[in-house]
Amino acid sequence: MKSLQFIILLLCGFGALGQNNSSIPKFTWMENAGSHTFPDQKTVFRAEDYGAVGDALVLNTKAIQKALDEAEAAGGGTVTFKPGVYLTGSLFIGNNVNFNIPKGTMLTGSQNLEDYKQIDTRVAGIEMKWPAALINIINKKNAAITGNGTIHGKGKVFWDKYWNMRREYEPKGLRWIVDYDCERPRGILISDSENITIDGIVLYQPGFWSLHILYSKYVTVNDVTISNNIEGHGPSTDGVDIDSSSFILVQNSNINCNDDNFCLKAGRDSDGLRVNRPCEYIVIRDCYAGMGAGLFTIGSETSGSIRHVVAYNLTAEGTSFGLRFKSTIQRGGKIEDIHLANITMNKVKYPLSVDLDWNPAYSTSLLPEEYKNKTLPEHWKKMLAYVDPKDGTPKFQNISFSNIKATGAKRCINVVGIKSSTIEDFNFSNVTIQGENSGAIKYAKNWKCEHFKIKSNDDLLLENNKNINLENN
Repeated sequence: MKSLQFIILLLCGFGALGQNNSSIPKFTWMENAGSHTFPDQKTVFRAEDYGAVGDALVLNTKAIQKALDEAEAAGGGTVTFKPGVYLTGSLFIGNNVNFNIPKGTMLTGSQNLEDYKQIDTRVAGIEMKWPAALINIINKKNAAITGNGTIHGKGKVFWDKYWNMRREYEPKGLRWIVDYDCERPRGILISDSENITIDGIVLYQPGFWSLHILYSKYVTVNDVTISNNIEGHGPSTDGVDIDSSSFILVQNSNINCNDDNFCLKAGRDSDGLRVNRPCEYIVIRDCYAGMGAGLFTIGSETSGSIRHVVAYNLTAEGTSFGLRFKSTIQRGGKIEDIHLANITMNKVKYPLSVDLDWNPAYSTSLLPEEYKNKTLPEHWKKMLAYVDPKDGTPKFQNISFSNIKATGAKRCINVVGIKSSTIEDFNFSNVTIQGENSGAIKYAKNWKCEHFKIKSNDDLLLENNKNINLENN
């Protein structure tokens, strides 16, 4: 059945799609998400007293780091700046230290990669050596980055480096490794740390991911603005990436970027399965996404599993994807107990997407013949390690969508599982999506739909589904 505006009614009746607090889950664990402490030691350490010069020309890495180190040695305190523009390489914040960037102050990242210390870290799901971020909190407790000032990564030089390498690598069949070979500093890295607060800062133009929370717990990100499309569109300039971490709270934040806006990850392929650390107990609320590849994204790195997530009161305007789930058959991991509520999307091309064969050119590591007798870097070997399908097939299940509205979509819904991994136990309540095309649901099982409506110009494609209750019989 087709008409000018074909309407699919999934069950019957519709309520208001405004904010509805009754649709927000209230799990006991949610009260524990976020930092439980804050570095409130009274001593102030002024960067200029250690030789920092805010003229945008002098490299201040050593001076600022000295202030940070002395603050930690003194048992904690606040490191801050007088107004100015401070050029720096990678900085490392210590225990009990509040790194305060006040209004009128900008930290700008060096465009010389040698100014970023090489560290052991995880990059896009693989543990390897990589440049430190511009600002780092690693193996620390009770630390913060605060203020209404600006961190400017000056990352375009690293974006250009990536595109040049991409043009070189792709003809050689090496698309899958270029992101790892092209070293680019992140904006902020929080790694192996606990009770961390990021509050009020503005972050521009990182060379790679903006804010990476890795192997950490009890972290609060509040009132952060990220804008990465200055001087172009930076590749892989994700907004907030929460990676194999737990009890994380992200709120009141605004992201424009050129990849996933708010994203959950848990490791890639063989290396991610080896590490096997979940991303869990996550709350994301009261946030906005403009330009970017996904308002709320899970994946593609899913190996350690992602679970116990609540995201609510979110808005997207013009984002490519809205609620996005992506993985591949060598990633593995179980994605479950995800709750999404009170979400509005306007002119989002793909409001709901699930893809178990995401970006094969990037996701599938195949070594070209001419490299098979050569000595390979260790991170290449990790990427090429075989993953048994019984370990590598991801599972998406038990995901709820409530009080959600999308308008101006290109394709309303695109949920594509595979025969060996159906998309199971999706629950929809008071959801309406309007767009040009309905889309498709394939290999889905045991869905419950109450007040779920799709408005489009064509029929919804349904294939290989079981018990998804899409029509009121």
